[in-house]
Amino acid sequence: MESIFILKGDICYSKRLGELQTMEQGYLVCRNGCVEGVYEEIPADFQGVEVKDCGRSLIIPGLVDLHMHAPQYSFRGMHMDLELLEWLERYTFPEEVKYKDLGYARDMYGKFVDRLTYSATTRACIFATIHVPATEILMEQLEASGLCTMVGKVNMDRNAPADLTEENAQVSGEETVEWVLDCRKRFQRTKPILTPRFIPSCSDEMLENLKKIQMRYGLPVQSHLSENVEEIVWVKELCPEAEFYGDAYDRFGLFGADCPTIMAHCVHCEEQEIQRMKENGVFVAHCPESNMNLASGIAPVRTYLEEGIAVGLGSDIAGGTTENIFSAMMHAIQASKLRQSLMKENAAPLTIPEVFYMATKGGGAFFGRVGSFESGYAFDALVLDDSRLGEPEKHSISDRLERFVYLNQEIDVKAKYVEGREIFWR
Repeated sequence: MESIFILKGDICYSKRLGELQTMEQGYLVCRNGCVEGVYEEIPADFQGVEVKDCGRSLIIPGLVDLHMHAPQYSFRGMHMDLELLEWLERYTFPEEVKYKDLGYARDMYGKFVDRLTYSATTRACIFATIHVPATEILMEQLEASGLCTMVGKVNMDRNAPADLTEENAQVSGEETVEWVLDCRKRFQRTKPILTPRFIPSCSDEMLENLKKIQMRYGLPVQSHLSENVEEIVWVKELCPEAEFYGDAYDRFGLFGADCPTIMAHCVHCEEQEIQRMKENGVFVAHCPESNMNLASGIAPVRTYLEEGIAVGLGSDIAGGTTENIFSAMMHAIQASKLRQSLMKENAAPLTIPEVFYMATKGGGAFFGRVGSFESGYAFDALVLDDSRLGEPEKHSISDRLERFVYLNQEIDVKAKYVEGREIFWR
């Protein structure tokens, strides 16, 4: 049965990096979960179709989070006194060990999913832990939420606490296959994504096994890359044969090309690594708040964009303090200004249209035709009511969008749709 409805309001979306498409009091048509088009007047073919009048609210594509750690949600906003590797050892790993307890996992993941459901995020790529039962609890809850997500059972067989280190690469691979097969039977909107945590925690045998699984089931991959200077030195010690950090993944076919890949952070990538990322079509998940909180540095995002590398945004809970992607957009701009000032680079800071693209169509591309209101794109949409900020009709749509970014106005998300399904309307 065909499903059609129309949203009326002040519409804003991107077709290309750095450009905003806006229309005051336009009509956004959804047909069978996809965008039919954006119109100044209702086309004759849709006369009589239900119109939901959103008044002067902004209507934008749903926001995409390319990198977050669900088990870390419990300690967001705390423990920001260390750099990455010690932070993992002292705070992150002890917390993730707790997810062996399914009661704890159900409770904490429930809090995470509830917050994500009522956020501005419609799609996300999420790390879980090594624990298959707990990971499936998370996926069950996400499936029920109506969001579209990719979730990874984490793989790690070295350089971690005993309770968080898998028995060996073979056992890890077998459990991963069983998990993938079970997910494919049970979930429609919640997809598995292979998740080697990072090179220091994964043996060569594990990476070889993950590549076999990736090829057999056509799965995407997510991991971390060149986040912290000390981490990069460690990777060189562990993998002396690799030309650079990314090459340690690429040697096993887990770095783009025929393997859709997200690499989070990419703070300290050098020219050779950047070119390999470009050649292989690797997605960058830019996590500016986390990179500042853990003193990792400021990623050269302008370089990535100029090279044509796909860049999206990540909250990186709990290195980042909030799941709010409006906040990530703001931090991306601020970090780019700091990079220009401190490093004396001849590179313009990021702009609102650019970070908006990264948060919508740029990151959404990892999911397919997602993140825009162009015809044929998935109907993922947010209705943003900024009336309490005062007389929206006196400001342009682009100015109102900027205010949402800088004021982190996630609280004013009035309604949310994913593939045409209403997640909430309040």
